[in-house]
Amino acid sequence: MAEKFTSYDPAQALNSREAVEVFMADAFDTGDAAHIAAALDLVAKASGLARLTGEPSLKTTLELMHAFGLKLTIAAVPASVS
Repeated sequence: MAEKFTSYDPAQALNSREAVEVFMADAFDTGDAAHIAAALDLVAKASGLARLTGEPSLKTTLELMHAFGLKLTIAAVPASVS
């Protein structure tokens, strides 16, 4: 018997400020601009905003973060242990 799959929209899991905060923190932790842009696009979709095209500028990123009720913070990268 073949398994039946249903479609899954990850934007549906971003239904609280806390979920968005954790999701975006994880995206920024990757340090990958394309991954961060994709995460911003997904949160924008979950928030009912227009889809993003390409990688957003820093200005757009900050505006989106503000719209999501989030802010960027700076933290030092831990020193490598050899």
